Amino acid sequence: MTDMLSRPGARDGGPHQAPGPADPEVAVPTKPVVLSAVIGAGACLLTGLLACAAVAVVGWLAASFGGASGAVRAGATVWLIAHKAGATFGGGSITIAPLGLTLFLAWCLYRGGRFTARVSGADRTKELVLASSVLAVSYGLGALIIALLTSNGSVKVSPLSAFLGAASLAIVAGTTGVLVESGAAQDIADATPAGLRDAVPAAAAAVLTVVAVASLVYAVILVLHFSRVTSMLELLDAGVVGSVVLFAICLMLLPNVLLYVVSFIAGPGFQLGVGTSIAPTGVDVGNLPALPLLAAVPADGATPSYLLALTALVPLVAGAVAGLVVARRGIAAEDSDALGWDAFALRGGMAALVAGLALLVLMVLAGGAAGPGRMAEVGIPGALPAAGVLAAGMAIGAAVTAALVAARRPQPIP
Repeated sequence: MTDMLSRPGARDGGPHQAPGPADPEVAVPTKPVVLSAVIGAGACLLTGLLACAAVAVVGWLAASFGGASGAVRAGATVWLIAHKAGATFGGGSITIAPLGLTLFLAWCLYRGGRFTARVSGADRTKELVLASSVLAVSYGLGALIIALLTSNGSVKVSPLSAFLGAASLAIVAGTTGVLVESGAAQDIADATPAGLRDAVPAAAAAVLTVVAVASLVYAVILVLHFSRVTSMLELLDAGVVGSVVLFAICLMLLPNVLLYVVSFIAGPGFQLGVGTSIAPTGVDVGNLPALPLLAAVPADGATPSYLLALTALVPLVAGAVAGLVVARRGIAAEDSDALGWDAFALRGGMAALVAGLALLVLMVLAGGAAGPGRMAEVGIPGALPAAGVLAAGMAIGAAVTAALVAARRPQPIP
C-alpha cells in the first residue's frame, strides 16, 4: 500500500504508473470499491446486531417470559439506540445512547473502513471518497431497514433517525479507517501545520487525563459505598445468567457515568431525572433505579468541601499533561530553535480548546431520555459550562507548562 501511495499522481488525480514485472510488491485491487464498502458495512452491521441479540437472548433465558423473537427485537432496538436513534413507546421514550456499545460499534466501523480500503486498493481521492460514502450510506440503510423491521405497536424507532445516526457514526469511524489503511491519514497529517498537528495528540492526552481522574474518583466513591452495590444485587436477585446481562448493561453505560463524573468535577454536575441535581455544591436526587453503577451517587444534601478543589485541580493537571506533550513534540521538531516560549504557549492553548470541544461533544452525547416520568431527562444539562470550565483550566495549565518547558530548553551553541 505504501508503494501505491508513493506513486506520482496517486492521490492528485494524475495518471497511475503501471507496475512492471520487477515490482511484485505493488498491491493489485481484488474487489471494486463499491462492493468492498458494501461488504464492510454488512459485516459491521451483522457484528453489532449479533452481539446485541446474544445479550438480549441471554436475558430472555434468565427472565423466562416473552418469546425469543421479542428478545431479538429488543436487542436490535438497543443496537439502534446506540446510534442515538431514539425508541418511543406508550409511556415515554429512550434516547440515551449506551456509549460503551457505541464505542464498540465505532471500533467495528473503523475496522470495516480499513477492510474496505485494503481489499479494494483505493488510493485516489475520488476512490477514498467513494469508499467512505458507500460504507456510510450502506450502513445507514441497514439501520433504516432494521428500524422498520423491529418497530411494532408498542415500540417504534424512527427510520430517518436510525439512518442519520448510523450513517453519521459510519462517516466518522469508517472514514477514519479508510484514511488510515490507505495512507491518506499520514498525508493529511504531513500537510497540517505543525502547531495544529501537535495540538491534536496533546488534546487527546488532556481528555484521557480528565477521564482517568474521573474514573479514579468514581472507583473510590464506589468502593466507599460498596454496601449499596451488594444491597442492589440482593434486591435484584438476578441469578447467574441475569448477572451476566446486568454486567453487560453496566459495561455499556459505564462511559456515560464517567462523563457524568467529569461534569461533576467541572462544577455544573449532572441529573438523573427531572428536577434532580448532583453537583459539588449539593445533591438533590431522591430515589434511583437499582442499578449498581448508581451506587456511587451521594445521598441528598451537602457534599464534602474537598470535592470543590477538584474543579480547579483536575483541569490544571490535564492541561499540564497537554503542555508537556506540546513541548516535547515541538522541541523535537527541526525548526524548534525558531520557536519562542510564546509559540509553545499558543500551541498549549490550542490543545486545550480542542480538548474542551471533544469533551463537550462527549457530554452532549451522554445524555437523553431513559424512560417515562422523571427519567425523561438524564444527563448533563450544563454541558457547555462544564466544557468551558475544563477548557479554561486546561488552557492555563497547558500554556504555562509548555512555555516553562520551552524556556528552560538548552540553547543551541552558536
